[in-house]
Amino acid sequence: MFESISRRGFLGLGLAIPAVARPEIFRLKAEATETASERMAETVPPSFPAHEPDVVKEIVSVSHGNLARVKELVSARPALARVSWDWGYGDWETPIDAASHVGNRPIAEFLIANGARPTIFTAVMMGQLATVKGSIEATPGLQRMRGPHGLTMMSHARAGGEGNTEMVKYLEALGDADPKYADLPLTEAEQGAIIGTYSFGPAANDRLIVAKGTRWFSIERAGGSPRNLFHQGGLAFLPAGAEAVRIRIEPGGAALVVEDGPFVMRAKRA
Repeated sequence: MFESISRRGFLGLGLAIPAVARPEIFRLKAEATETASERMAETVPPSFPAHEPDVVKEIVSVSHGNLARVKELVSARPALARVSWDWGYGDWETPIDAASHVGNRPIAEFLIANGARPTIFTAVMMGQLATVKGSIEATPGLQRMRGPHGLTMMSHARAGGEGNTEMVKYLEALGDADPKYADLPLTEAEQGAIIGTYSFGPAANDRLIVAKGTRWFSIERAGGSPRNLFHQGGLAFLPAGAEAVRIRIEPGGAALVVEDGPFVMRAKRA
């Protein structure tokens, strides 16, 4: 015989019914969450929380001349305006560095408006004479400092274009704002001996390639970016923008040695 159920009892019973099924619901929700987490893990780059290297390299690269792409990248991720990329051997460059040494004022202005930190080289390119004078007076010899790729203050001033004549005149008057790398001549036999591929490991890109360009020799890790080399004498070379590094070719070109402080790497001729 059924007992009568009051309205309050009926409602209580109704609320209790889902509770019976709740473990199953929780299990389904947990499975869905795990699946979502797995999908998310697949999209998180290995470098996280640091920016992805390929994105950092791209923003620095396009900051030399592609304003539309710079805007696209920085608008989506503003912190990219301040990143830095090592082109090799410690030749670091930021987006504002790139825009500064090629004289791209629109890109430089956009980057600064989005948090980029302008440098003395930016001020030189943009013709900010009072800022540059004040900095050099406060730090004597600052005009001899090199920027990324070993580019001088004078090269940045000239990149500023026709409207930057006062900056060029000021730096010319200082007499030492355009120091050049020493680049001693090589005999034909020496040139032939150093050109080639040098291997330092088993991987396909564990190779350094020394080649001769129209003006300078260059060195490039397979798949990487070539760096100009300047001969300092005795088959010892300085890579552009990395004055503390020496790359030495052993007599006859049997091997190549990279010396960067305590780091020494020897690669045999392939």
